[in-house]
Amino acid sequence: MRNRAHAEWDRLREVLIHRPGIEMFFGLTEPYSFLYERAFSIDEAVYEHTTLEHALQEAGVEVHRLKRFAVQVAAKHPALVQRVRAAALGLVRYSGPAAMVEQSRKALRRNVERFDAETLFNILLLRPSVRLERHPGFRVILPKVVLDTPLANLYFLRDQQALSAGGFVLGRMSKPQRRHETDIVGPLLRIAGADIAGEVKAPGTFEGGDFLPMGRFALLGTGDRTNASAVRQVLAMPTGFDEVAVVHQPSHPALPGDDPDPMIDMHLDTYLNVPGRGLAVGCEPLLKNARTEVYRRNGRGRWTRDPRPRSVHDYLTEQGVEILPISTLEQMSYASNFLCLTDRRILAVEVEQEVDRVLEGLTQAARRNPHRYSALLALAKRERTELREGAGFFPHKAAVRDRGVEVVPLSLREITGGYGGAHCMTCVMNRSPSPAAGA
Repeated sequence: MRNRAHAEWDRLREVLIHRPGIEMFFGLTEPYSFLYERAFSIDEAVYEHTTLEHALQEAGVEVHRLKRFAVQVAAKHPALVQRVRAAALGLVRYSGPAAMVEQSRKALRRNVERFDAETLFNILLLRPSVRLERHPGFRVILPKVVLDTPLANLYFLRDQQALSAGGFVLGRMSKPQRRHETDIVGPLLRIAGADIAGEVKAPGTFEGGDFLPMGRFALLGTGDRTNASAVRQVLAMPTGFDEVAVVHQPSHPALPGDDPDPMIDMHLDTYLNVPGRGLAVGCEPLLKNARTEVYRRNGRGRWTRDPRPRSVHDYLTEQGVEILPISTLEQMSYASNFLCLTDRRILAVEVEQEVDRVLEGLTQAARRNPHRYSALLALAKRERTELREGAGFFPHKAAVRDRGVEVVPLSLREITGGYGGAHCMTCVMNRSPSPAAGA
């Protein structure tokens, strides 16, 4: 298996996705704790995910679904199945009367050998334990199942890893709600024979939405989800880039103080993305506030930091990248969370379908904390009026067409409630390098 991504605009050849299942239901029982932005319809969300898969296939991309891919890999690698069986014995726990607990443990050890790969996958996904209650009568036992933080965000398959010019950088999730997602994806990629550049270890945290390969250089975001330890670890890996710009998570100027709001710009790809060579799409207030440190590898292979202060907006401009600006409202409505299929062809969220729900959430935030969010809410409302009366919403703008960007629009108005768009939902497994890649 060859896994490379030199640049976001190189032709997308292969992706891994996870179609959400019952784990999404548990996420919706407490959206805030499960890191969702808002409640939404599961049926519609799953349908929208199928339209994303279909659009990828129509574009000639080879699409693997995570569970099916895991079953296929398990069929070729029995050692993987044995590892998961051993993990399942540690995950599934029993409580209740001692004799019943011991009987259940013995039954699990005996039965786990009969579990197929899909059942084992679901154990890793849902993380169930059972509390046993005996009541009078023959076989009157109430098994009460408790799930230990089901992986409700697993369908955001970008974040457990990132693909570089040197292979996968396997991540370590920042939030404990998502920490165990890498227990599935990382080992699966390894045993499938994927090219691995390295793996971020504690105390580092790294998520794939913070990494953008840009041909001659790469952008690496740091902040709430990717920390300084991870930055040092990634720089030490053979990612295939001799220049890396480390972009610090910015605060928005409409918010008081200098404290970034992670739900406004959680990852780098939530406010900056690349639809083609020499072109970026981003929210200028955030880009201009994003402090950036540039590291270059010297002749002895060591990294040196350019001492000159700059923003990511300044840095991209220095690199000859044109920045196509989007408003704050468009940015919060997933405008930059598109997926580049090839140079200047993208799968993009229908932003206008998102704005009213984004404004509804922002209105609620302003009621709870008017000091922090009132100015941002006023800005977003003003931008909605201006966009509707003027240039229209991304991606249906003349500025996009004028730069030769072809758009495949996707209606993702429900599934974005988990807080992410097409970019967040796809693990890139291979891009074909263009002739000028790395030049």
